[in-house]
Amino acid sequence: MSIFTAQYTTPPSSVAELTDRVDGLLPIINQGVIDREQTRKLPYLPISELASAGIFTCRIPKTHGGPGGSVEDVLGLLIKVASVDSNVAQALRPGFGFLEGLLASHSENAESDQKIWFERYLQGAVIGNAGWEVGGANGAISARIVRDGAQYRVNGSKYYSTGALYSDWILAFAIDEDDQPVSFVLPRDREGLELIDDFDAMGQRLTASGTTHLNNVIVKPDEIRPRWAQDGKRSIVTPFVQLYLAAVQAGIARNAANDATNFARNRARPIVHSSAKRSVDDPYVELTVGDIASRAFAAEAVVLRAAKAIDRAWTLGLAHDAIEQAAKETAQAQYIATELTLKAAELIFDVGGASTTSRTHNLDRHWRNARTVANHNPRFWKAAAVGSTLLKDTLLPTSGLF
Repeated sequence: MSIFTAQYTTPPSSVAELTDRVDGLLPIINQGVIDREQTRKLPYLPISELASAGIFTCRIPKTHGGPGGSVEDVLGLLIKVASVDSNVAQALRPGFGFLEGLLASHSENAESDQKIWFERYLQGAVIGNAGWEVGGANGAISARIVRDGAQYRVNGSKYYSTGALYSDWILAFAIDEDDQPVSFVLPRDREGLELIDDFDAMGQRLTASGTTHLNNVIVKPDEIRPRWAQDGKRSIVTPFVQLYLAAVQAGIARNAANDATNFARNRARPIVHSSAKRSVDDPYVELTVGDIASRAFAAEAVVLRAAKAIDRAWTLGLAHDAIEQAAKETAQAQYIATELTLKAAELIFDVGGASTTSRTHNLDRHWRNARTVANHNPRFWKAAAVGSTLLKDTLLPTSGLF
């Protein structure tokens, strides 16, 4: 069960019911969003409410008691959440990625594993991440896991621990005695697991993506996880977790469009040489708001189109060519959604004068958040890789970025 108070006592039975629940929570998530960001108040309540509502259950099949939703359904919901608080949306990413890994698993224990974890999700569990480290070239991991009798011990420190502080379970990675990567999932209260809120990025600071120390932590054999990503092989999970970032960007663009509209309506004043008596009648303000709204519309559209490609790959039994196409469409969507959102977040300052830069309004959070999400992996690599496939018939890289 989740460590937080649940508002709902039963999981949603359909995507429509889940959508209604999330829509009802959006005003709650929006309350105090600026104050949270300015004072570093972690959004425990919004995340616990979403988990209680069953947002993580969207993709759980109906045969297991879930809504049986699609990837497009999931990302549509996450765009909505990100349109009020992108920190909250991104903090949920590890939990959704873990679930996609369960769905795609071909391990010998896949069926029993799914049964266990699906039930935990249905009860409101939240899963965070403690995977990546500072300083390692090409994603190198220095944390070590070694045998200790019938179990294991792990030592090391992780810097990028998205959502860990909000979670009941934490997924982590380490290198074993044969220098092979091992993933494992730990309960939040495991002795030696130390979580620190020290993420100091200029944006997305409330994703709780700070440091996790693994201080001689016990790892039980049944907590070792099969890895869904293997060198040289493409997994359908990778396009999903990458497109998830693009969905966060699309939500940021929508948030910027909403704020631009509200600011122009309620706070902006025409500049001294404008022919308009009201800011909303100034043709350049109209142009700016229309531009931002169009960018938000386009960002969402490309994300949902790429989501259809991932769903198509599932429909085709995860055929190799279908996964490759999904990865290609995801790379294109991620590139252009980022470009659209960064510009939308910049243009918001053109709907008014110097007052738009006031810290009270916190309009700069849109660009800071979008820029921080964009730095998860350089978007130019995405475009270049797609260009290479078109020019030279090459395949996209099989790293975790594609």
